[in-house]
Amino acid sequence: MNKYISTLVVITASLTAFGASAATINGVVKSVDSKHDAITLQDGSMYTLAEGSEAENFKTGTKVAIAYAKQQGKNVASSVKVVR
Repeated sequence: MNKYISTLVVITASLTAFGASAATINGVVKSVDSKHDAITLQDGSMYTLAEGSEAENFKTGTKVAIAYAKQQGKNVASSVKVVR
């Protein structure tokens, strides 16, 4: 019985992880919304920054690599790195 429960927990955790699929994108910052801690790329896509990240750390024209996931219909960035 314990083996069955352990297997079920692993399967459930795997499905949950795949359900919130993460993606990455490279782009150039078009605008910064410091009020909502969000940045918009030149292609028009908008990314809300995770807790602890501040939008004002990014400047218009900066090349970035963003790791993000869709959460409640929004692109939520888990990582934003400046690309040279």
